Amino acid sequence: MMSAALLVGAVVGTPAVRASDVTAAQSQLPDFVSLVEQYGKGVVNISTVREARVIEGENPFSGLDERHAEIFRRFGFPIPFGGPRSEPERRGTGSGFIVSADGLILTNHHVVDGADEITVRLTDNREFKGKVLGSDAKTDIAVVKIEATDLPVLKMGDSDALKVGEWVAAIGSPFGLSNTVTAGIVSAKSRKLPSDQYVPFIQTDVAVNPGNSGGPLFNMKGEVVGINSQIFSTSGGFMGLSFAIPSNIAMQIKDQLVKNGKVTRGRIGVVIQSVTQDLAESFGMKQPKGAIVSQVEKDGPADKAGLREGDVILGVNGRDVEDSADMPMIIGAMAPGSVARLAVLRDNKRISIDVKVSESSDSASVKGKKATSEASRLGVTVRSLNEEEKQAAGTEGLLVVKSTGAAKKAGIAEGDIIVNINGAAIKKPADLSKAVSGSKMLRVLVQRRDARIFIPVKIK
Repeated sequence: MMSAALLVGAVVGTPAVRASDVTAAQSQLPDFVSLVEQYGKGVVNISTVREARVIEGENPFSGLDERHAEIFRRFGFPIPFGGPRSEPERRGTGSGFIVSADGLILTNHHVVDGADEITVRLTDNREFKGKVLGSDAKTDIAVVKIEATDLPVLKMGDSDALKVGEWVAAIGSPFGLSNTVTAGIVSAKSRKLPSDQYVPFIQTDVAVNPGNSGGPLFNMKGEVVGINSQIFSTSGGFMGLSFAIPSNIAMQIKDQLVKNGKVTRGRIGVVIQSVTQDLAESFGMKQPKGAIVSQVEKDGPADKAGLREGDVILGVNGRDVEDSADMPMIIGAMAPGSVARLAVLRDNKRISIDVKVSESSDSASVKGKKATSEASRLGVTVRSLNEEEKQAAGTEGLLVVKSTGAAKKAGIAEGDIIVNINGAAIKKPADLSKAVSGSKMLRVLVQRRDARIFIPVKIK
């Protein structure tokens, strides 16, 4: 009876919740209604199609002389590999948002990469064919153009001013469901992911799923502060960890892509590593921070400026370097020809060294669709040689990372260096695109280890 009386007393003694208290509590919650109504029209759905194609497979009789190969053919030896391989048509969906009234759209590189057709659908259900003006794999940003006017434009915000704990919202097309709105808070800033050297991501707990990629991340002012790019998941679906590219970086990349069709990054010619606790003690540092120079490229910008192995870079142009992952982002964002003033710890003394930034030769940017389509006609995936590789090979050229199709059939192998095509020197991806364009028979000079050979390649 006593326990019952206490229970009754507790219930009776609880003050009633007033309607005014409920109204006050609701007023403290974020209101996404006006944000969506006002800015949702600037978000678009992007559909892509990659056409079906036939890829030449590896020759199952390679390594056999013709006599033995013929025996296998005649007696129907079961070989489960080799020969042409068909790739079916692939369709994809993503998101984007309008940044100019005449049809410029920002999205992710991975949304449009390799697409033969791009269709952009607005919220009023109008559809336009999209063209990639430029795309940058390293920051996962692409600019798509549609032929339209008087489009609703989203306002870009200052991602540096974003605060951890601040409310944010995403609008996109998860699983193709256009203009889906999700919301959450900023979980962290400047998050560095192992697969990305050039982006300090904004981490949020906003629900992001396949199809959200390329869509905007809004602050409560309706400003775009990020581009939703990827999630961390062990299941393939949303698990509370979403990552967006900061708007300030996105706009820098967008301006370069629109103006030049590619992104130019800076380099100073060093190999760096992180400062661990043990290394910090060996350098006489109170805490592990900065980036240790483990190698200096001979005659490179850093070498000419006097940087040495064992130097610890603590800052660049007044900006602190917390760990080695900061360096690619800071230096990569600098224009070639500019000066990087490095704060360096050497022999327990802090000194300043000015390094003239040069242009990075390793570019993953693609100017429009032409460079990728021409390279795929040849059947190679290539990258520029770094300075060490140039010195070791004694030549300039493009390193073959993957060989398929016509290139593989002709005998071009992974690890070959493409030096010349039809008499034209090949030093950068644009040279490859120009040399391959419009040609059906190519005379490709490759360097393989210490020897050079010409390989004829016939393109259909």
